[in-house]
Amino acid sequence: MTPALQRQLISYLREFATQSRIDTFERVLANRTRYITVALENIFQSHNASAVLRTMECFGIQDIHIIENDYEYQVNPDIALGSSKWLSLTRYNEQANNTADAIAQLRRSGYRIVATSPHADGTFLEDFDLSTGRAAFFFGTEMEGLSDIVLEQADEFVQIPIYGFTESFNISVSVAITLHHLSRALRRTGVPWELTESENDVLRFEWLKTSVKHSDLLINRYLTESAASLNS
Repeated sequence: MTPALQRQLISYLREFATQSRIDTFERVLANRTRYITVALENIFQSHNASAVLRTMECFGIQDIHIIENDYEYQVNPDIALGSSKWLSLTRYNEQANNTADAIAQLRRSGYRIVATSPHADGTFLEDFDLSTGRAAFFFGTEMEGLSDIVLEQADEFVQIPIYGFTESFNISVSVAITLHHLSRALRRTGVPWELTESENDVLRFEWLKTSVKHSDLLINRYLTESAASLNS
């Protein structure tokens, strides 16, 4: 689909959405970012990963990367509460080494790979430097942590200070603490963290399709009528 056609369809679908919903889209888009992203490696407890989706959506982080080496992730609707339909999910489950594939793809997209681990000699969260480029934060399971592949290939390590006997947080809590700090810190920097207008249009279109009843039928009708008008 060309950008011009996408804009036409956005204008068309807006006719079937309330002004309140359109205003909400624009408010949310103004706070969406891809400057930081999250990768979950081999999470087998769906309620934890679903809680992460909800947290990411609340903090305006658009992309989540799901690495399925041994377990297939299923969204838990009772916990995600619809947040997944507003996010962009990328799954890695077709390669012999899905973790390596995810790292390679994120690097090609300009991300530095950041491993979150209480065992690594890394930077404390509050000292992490956001100004040096986009960052993908990798989180592993509570029991096993991140794989050796992530730990060996990571560009940086970050950790949340822990002062009790327990050596790690629940993954959903770790993500929430991390994104709470980073999302606030990001908006105080001078880095260009906002989405581009073309990225906004892609999301406007996807969100309108999600929100408007029978959107596929409406789009087909618009395309049919447009084609007929050109041929008349």
